[in-house]
Amino acid sequence: MSKISSYLQKLSHSYQLVFRVLVFLVTIFVVVWQMPRTVKFKYEYQKMRPWQYESLYAPFNFPIYKTAEQLKKEEDELLKDFYPIFVYDVYATNSNKDKMLAEFDSKWNGDEGFRSENRMLLEKLYDTVENRGIIGNISSLDNLKPESMIEVVRDRIVKTKQLHDFYTMKTATDVVSDYLSQADSNIDKVLINGLLLTHLHQNVIYSEDMTKQSEEQALSSISLTFGMIQKDELVITEGELISEEKYNILNSLKTEYSMMDEGNFINRNLNLYGQIILVSLVFVSLFFALKLLRSDLLMEAHALNMILVMMLMMIIPSFLVMKYYPNMIYMMPLPILAMLLVTFFDTRLAIYVQTLTLIIISIVVPNSFSYFAIQFFVSLVAIFVLSRSTSRSRYFVTYAAVFVSYLIIKLGVTLIFDGGLENYTWDDVGIFAMNVIFTMLTLPLSYLFERLFGFVTDLTLLELSNTNTPLLRKLASEAPGTFQHVMQVADLCEEALFAIGGNMLLARTGAMYHDIGKIKNPLFFTENQSGKYNLHEDMSYYESSQIIINHVIGGIEICRKYHVPEQIIDFVRTHHGTRRTEYFYQMELRENPGEEIDEADFRYHGPIPFSKETAVLMMADSVEAASRSLKDKTEESISKLIDGIIDAQVKDNQFINTDLTFRDITTIKRVFKKKLMNIYHVRIAYPV
Repeated sequence: MSKISSYLQKLSHSYQLVFRVLVFLVTIFVVVWQMPRTVKFKYEYQKMRPWQYESLYAPFNFPIYKTAEQLKKEEDELLKDFYPIFVYDVYATNSNKDKMLAEFDSKWNGDEGFRSENRMLLEKLYDTVENRGIIGNISSLDNLKPESMIEVVRDRIVKTKQLHDFYTMKTATDVVSDYLSQADSNIDKVLINGLLLTHLHQNVIYSEDMTKQSEEQALSSISLTFGMIQKDELVITEGELISEEKYNILNSLKTEYSMMDEGNFINRNLNLYGQIILVSLVFVSLFFALKLLRSDLLMEAHALNMILVMMLMMIIPSFLVMKYYPNMIYMMPLPILAMLLVTFFDTRLAIYVQTLTLIIISIVVPNSFSYFAIQFFVSLVAIFVLSRSTSRSRYFVTYAAVFVSYLIIKLGVTLIFDGGLENYTWDDVGIFAMNVIFTMLTLPLSYLFERLFGFVTDLTLLELSNTNTPLLRKLASEAPGTFQHVMQVADLCEEALFAIGGNMLLARTGAMYHDIGKIKNPLFFTENQSGKYNLHEDMSYYESSQIIINHVIGGIEICRKYHVPEQIIDFVRTHHGTRRTEYFYQMELRENPGEEIDEADFRYHGPIPFSKETAVLMMADSVEAASRSLKDKTEESISKLIDGIIDAQVKDNQFINTDLTFRDITTIKRVFKKKLMNIYHVRIAYPV
């Protein structure tokens, strides 16, 4: 029982490791679950190139499939003698005739002796025209000429005729007019002509449904194959040139492999096991790559989750496209992943994660090498063009570079593997154009990921560091002395991080917001006092200390109210660490000798800095504030001040959670000394 409790205790202390492993396992499961189950043909080959493998014998019986060109030729030959189908509408013809005769009977007001003669003529003309047929609904048929052959279905009998064997409405009315012009005077030409013009109708109608159905039946009779290869029959020998015929046989074998999963349980499961192994290896290598390159990301759950979500965002849709629209696989905007990674992280990580993602997708894509090569080099272009972007316009330059790269790299790959440009069509250009259009979702996606995972991009930092933002404008107007202080601190941080290496933009932005809490009580801070009256004179040292300490808590509240990102708030909460408000603490001790003073009442609540950037801010903030109180700003006094303050912070263990080295601290001191001497126009004393 003690062993179990000990094991559970260890497990509880390793919850972060357990969580990371669980996240990777879930990701592997999702990828393998969505991956198409196809037995992939293991050979790569190109037409009119030597077979680079050992002689290949047929592993099983398989048919030789006709090529797309052969099938198209057979279809064209079949459809050449295929005629559009028209239907003679018997019911409408008879119905219209009855209506016409009934209307004649109601309208006849002439001599009853001529009634029968007029009625018979009307019926005869109608039957003559309608029985021959009036063609209709031919506007949808292209290139239909008078001598064109058509098939007419009448009383379930199909007859082949020419189009000019039928009347049109114009020719039908012309026939009626010609006949009536020669009729006897006993005929009421006006009445008969009017009735015929009203009731003659197009009764030979084109049937698009019957035509298509007939075409489909005819096309379905075309065989997709034209021969068989028997098991163990020699397919191709080593070094043999892949001719058109051999290329077609190899494609037929490849097609059979792709369909093996539909009925072969064993092959389907072996394929699954292989996918599990490869996908697991990819994500295990990602884990160790993160551990080596960016161990800090493994410690941050939101960073790890974001990387895996980004990968799934590209992998799963690619699998779906391969399943339903394989010809559109290049329309998948994979450069989005590369651009998002370089936006949030760095080029090394972007290249590595993009490469692993391409490996997974290439497992299920035909011509894997070509696909991988094209997508990999385009991704490199996107990463290199976008890296260290400082404006949103850079994204549009990257989109253009991606499009041009697709065209050039596809051209090169086509020339290498096809030996010509027959397979490089305008369709490829259109697909690449759609790819780039989808890639333009990078900007809105980067904003979405910022909100979902709490990251900030350089573009967001640039926007936040603009002094015209509402919060910084409020600081400048309500606490002008503090505003000048934070600007000086921001400059110091930027210079120091440039020297030791670090995120200068993040530190500069954090420095500009670190004292934002002083807005609540600006006059309690010396930089905002005019010098005539100090509000702390009427307060106890404890109360003064609490007001000073609370500017950190107030700053966090204000930042959250204005939706400032957590990475910037980290600078607010850590810029004093767990140090004491030394002046008020010492004064409290002096006024109350012998009494026990609770040191915790005079300490900031922390936490202490946890990165280079937050540590440099603590140093710069203290140094800049203290330098203002120097009466004689000389090289010696500034140097002594900086050394004393930073050494005290080191002694107070304020930087133990950072990866700062003694060399870094020495460099920071040198940068601060040089910068402050320039600010205060101190001349360096040269030896005489």
